[in-house]
Amino acid sequence: MKIDRAARRCALQAMYQFDADEAADHEVVEETLQGSGAERSAQSTGFSLATKAWDAHERNDLEINQVSSEWPIRRQPMVDRNVIRLALYEIKEGVTPMKVAINEAVELAREFGGEKSPGFVNAVLDELAKLDGEDTAIPSESDS
Repeated sequence: MKIDRAARRCALQAMYQFDADEAADHEVVEETLQGSGAERSAQSTGFSLATKAWDAHERNDLEINQVSSEWPIRRQPMVDRNVIRLALYEIKEGVTPMKVAINEAVELAREFGGEKSPGFVNAVLDELAKLDGEDTAIPSESDS
């Protein structure tokens, strides 16, 4: 499954709805994506991604809480926590390389979150990567 930013926008929209109402009817959520202005393929890919990421959210929330104890999931802004959940799912399932998933998450946070969202999302995902022993630092030009 190829995931582009339009599909991630749709996935985030669907996850937001699932988070706001855990009993949300999947058909209703799919219908709201039809009004998103995204192409049908992005809607379909996004919805599929969102349902899979949502199914894994309870397990992934435990890991997120490990690295954000000052800001547990329940206290995080809804956009931020769902951007993190989405990226973590993509990383853990091998759908997207870690650095790409983190970059895409930061961009979604910049687009839909608050002023501090991009930094917060980046910090949490970077800490999660460190737990897995990954180096997410982008090399400087002098390192190349």
